[in-house]
Amino acid sequence: MSNSRRWLPLFLAGWLFFLDAAYAAWPSSVDGQPLPSLAPMLKNATPAVVNISTRTQIQEAEHPLLRDPFFRYFFDIPNQPRRRETSSLGSGVIVDAKRGYILTNNHVIDKADEITVTLNDGRRLNAKLIGADPESDIAVVKVEPQNLSELPVADSSQLQVGDFVVAIGNPFGLGQTVTSGIISALGRSGLGIEGYEDFIQTDASINPGNSGGALVNLRGELIGVNTAILAPSGGNVGIGFAIPANMATSIMSTLIEHGEIRRGLLGVTVQDLSPELAQAFGLTQTQGAVVTGVQPDSPAAKAKLEPGDIVLAINDRRVRNSMDVRNAIGLQQIGDEVTIEVLHKGETVVREAKIAAPKISREEGKKIHPKLSGTLLGNTEANEPVQGVRVEKIHTASYAFQAGLRPGDIIVMANRQPVANLKDLKAAAGGSGELLLNLQRGSGSFFLLLR
Repeated sequence: MSNSRRWLPLFLAGWLFFLDAAYAAWPSSVDGQPLPSLAPMLKNATPAVVNISTRTQIQEAEHPLLRDPFFRYFFDIPNQPRRRETSSLGSGVIVDAKRGYILTNNHVIDKADEITVTLNDGRRLNAKLIGADPESDIAVVKVEPQNLSELPVADSSQLQVGDFVVAIGNPFGLGQTVTSGIISALGRSGLGIEGYEDFIQTDASINPGNSGGALVNLRGELIGVNTAILAPSGGNVGIGFAIPANMATSIMSTLIEHGEIRRGLLGVTVQDLSPELAQAFGLTQTQGAVVTGVQPDSPAAKAKLEPGDIVLAINDRRVRNSMDVRNAIGLQQIGDEVTIEVLHKGETVVREAKIAAPKISREEGKKIHPKLSGTLLGNTEANEPVQGVRVEKIHTASYAFQAGLRPGDIIVMANRQPVANLKDLKAAAGGSGELLLNLQRGSGSFFLLLR
């Protein structure tokens, strides 16, 4: 080995030692000019980021014997149901100081009985829920607008990979914390975290409790709402996700106006344009979504979309895959008009469609019969062997669950009347008396009386 190669490792080690020592004694200014700092921006931004705490009363499931009055009397068991209290912590962003509106995640305030907002100056304010959208994990709460600060909102469509960002939130309940990083990727979807995904990915540290907090640019403008982390151990590994500000504020406006998101129907099914499909269609591009089905008499059918069309853009926004189509349509409201650029038989054309109200396919059980409170019911699909109303979700503390109703059960008759859909069930249930259900569970069937 030559002398120069022998001494190279020692030279590098010495140079690194020098840099480390120099960094430890880094000056606060150079030639009288202060070094760059995020402190001035954060001084304006952090008052608009709040801590959110919630309290929820949960009724615990009871054994059927405990519903027997004689059993309760004999063993001196109180008549009131057993309840326990849970609490959670998260973050929020004040985006309208004049009206007191705060953006946060739905999972931060989900099912909360009490919502308390703690400001950066220590004030604690009671908040009320304005509206929430579980599919996008966005919620809006409101506090009394007294000397509040708000974050200006940036156009998140202008973001680029590599932009510097800062995450502000309340990780692990420690209190307000600031971390920095860059945008690692844009348009992340298909992660299974939310129903509608178009995430900003960042390596700024995001931990439990940061949910609902702010992701801001170096001008102190809101570019995203922190919502999730990808970490098998539950801690930060440099992969965090935020809902883009454009999506969050669009949903917020609808929640403030209507209290809920009224998603509509286009009536089209799509799949990714894979390289194999692109080759089969004689295409050189691999970005887009292939129309695989069009519902009769739907907005898509009226817009003359056909199976085999390649969706290239929706409302002038390029489509990369089927998830992009789902996100774009899912964020539209009933009555909205959309332009759809498609490749139809080798020719690029633009179709126009008006989003329609979907047919009712799900209903809360309490709207059909009091004994079905705590359930979510849905119509079976047309191609299923058994037609009826499926129990999609059921609360374990509900009367129906304790009586024996389970998720996946299909109601085929109610009060001895055939049931093919929710409309039939509502007509057969009639009033608030006893409800006799004929259920299909797996390969067997049986009757269940709710009285």
